[in-house]
Amino acid sequence: MSQFFHIHPDNPQARLINQAVAIVRNGGVVVYPTESGYALGCQLGDKGALERICRIRHIDVSHNFTLACRDLSELSLYAVVENSAFRLLRNNTPGPYTFILKATKEVPRRLMNEKRKTIGIRVPTNVIARALLEAMGEPLISTSLIMPGSEVAESDPEEIRDRLGKLVDLVIHGGYLGERPTTVVDLSEDRIEVVRVGEGDPAPFL
Repeated sequence: MSQFFHIHPDNPQARLINQAVAIVRNGGVVVYPTESGYALGCQLGDKGALERICRIRHIDVSHNFTLACRDLSELSLYAVVENSAFRLLRNNTPGPYTFILKATKEVPRRLMNEKRKTIGIRVPTNVIARALLEAMGEPLISTSLIMPGSEVAESDPEEIRDRLGKLVDLVIHGGYLGERPTTVVDLSEDRIEVVRVGEGDPAPFL
């Protein structure tokens, strides 16, 4: 049975955040809150944990996973940021956006878009997510917790525990969340493309 941590949404308890980090580093799969509902996360490079996430969501490893980063400087380690994109990223991170960028060699090949060599990256605003990433000191492989047959991310941590308690190692209760997805912006080419309009205002990218 998974562990279930009640973490304060505004003042995350350092003790619980550190315990969550230990679980991730030990190969765990965690459910954690973001500004667009709950997400599944695991350590970068942990193939076994990534495969478990795929089984939970009924997806394969060719799915477009996201790297959740703590800030713009960390984002720049894993993605190629051209000068034209830097100001847009600086002005809109953290925020409810997922950015598609050219991946650097720091990104495991299985996480890249096979043809375009791109990666989705987000810098979340959720306080718990940011505390977790800060304590990790590296990105989380992340995907929205959208159950098979559903179109939106799960928002009720107690229902998540009931459904996934034997499939994940930790569920973080960070409140009951909204279900609006991030806005997806492709910055990997010369022309900026808003791929999906969600919570983030698309106006800066139009």
